[in-house]
Amino acid sequence: MGRWLVERELRDKLPPRLGRGASDRGFANIETPGRDRNRFFGTQLKGHRRWAFVLLALALLAAMPAAAQSILPSSFAGWTQSGAAAFTPPSDASGAAREYGFTSGVQASYTSGSNHLDVTLYCMKDPSGAYGEYSYLRTQDMLHGKLAEYSAISEDRALVLDGNLLLDIHGRDLPKLDSSLKSLLAAIAPHAEHGALPILMSNLPMNNLVPRTDRYILGPTVLNQSFPVAIGNSLGFSNGAEAEVATYRAGAKKMTLLLVDYPTPQFALAKLKQLQQQFDVNDSKRNGGLPPLYATRALTSLAFVAGANSEAEANAVLKNVRSGEVLTWNEPTFRFTQPSIGAMVVGTIVGSGIICLFALISGLAFGGVRLVVKRALPDKVFDRSDQLQILQLGLSSKPIKAEDFYGLG
Repeated sequence: MGRWLVERELRDKLPPRLGRGASDRGFANIETPGRDRNRFFGTQLKGHRRWAFVLLALALLAAMPAAAQSILPSSFAGWTQSGAAAFTPPSDASGAAREYGFTSGVQASYTSGSNHLDVTLYCMKDPSGAYGEYSYLRTQDMLHGKLAEYSAISEDRALVLDGNLLLDIHGRDLPKLDSSLKSLLAAIAPHAEHGALPILMSNLPMNNLVPRTDRYILGPTVLNQSFPVAIGNSLGFSNGAEAEVATYRAGAKKMTLLLVDYPTPQFALAKLKQLQQQFDVNDSKRNGGLPPLYATRALTSLAFVAGANSEAEANAVLKNVRSGEVLTWNEPTFRFTQPSIGAMVVGTIVGSGIICLFALISGLAFGGVRLVVKRALPDKVFDRSDQLQILQLGLSSKPIKAEDFYGLG
């Protein structure tokens, strides 16, 4: 009892750092100098690890623009690079670039005599994102170019798509520099990563389509910029949706078609019902003061038309939208006919006879060949006396020999 009082008195007098813990265990919570030193070095080690990760991340971020800069050549077809720097999209286009998977970029200037070119290289995450950025940057005055399958060109600007790389070129009289631009494209081609490109464009109707207004979309930011009704945040891009927008002429006015593709038909149907509750889709909220949308579903796709005066006007576009899915049945058909009972009995008898005849012929052939060989070559091929042993009971005085079995008396 006295020892307990002494320990209690000493513990109460200790400072909180040395003895006052959350549990009532006497001196068990006293921190020794060695423990303090270990904790100090452990904290320092954790701090060093944290700084190491930060430095590694900064090094990777710094290496990405450098890698993009190494893609652009120092010279091509008589053009010489006069300067290059890392590129990030401007603030009004950064959201779109982020949705398309922008990873890094570089800007470079090239000169050839008095001529000047400004080249911007977009490095995207994959070819689909690069195609989306291409459709986003392309304007209606840019005609289809001959530089690549996906290229657009005007007098002062050219866009060229190659895999996950996109070139944005500014200059003068660019259509006359066709061979030089092809040389530039050939210089970056080995660095491009190729893959499948989106096919939603092929599902759009071609009648009354305003040329070069189609745009591939992977996020709500670009959709809200391209479609009159702000439904981008409700379409479900985070669940794998992709979209295509295009403009169509309807007399003196224009309508906008939005085609959205989802992973499954069930998801598309559920999304259509959800949008009908939020927006005026097919007169679902006629008196709600919302702009009208007319929609239809085909398997995994939803098609919306904005800007139409009536449902009939919208259906003129919607009925020509292709779903992208075609169900066919190419398997040959077969009709089973059961034979009569008489045919089955006759077939059974004939089959059994054939099997018995085959067994008889096989047995005669096997036995006949064996007998002929033993007669022609006795004790040479079959039943040689030096390899044949016979068990005898000794019931007769005459011993049994192997050669007696096939002898002819």
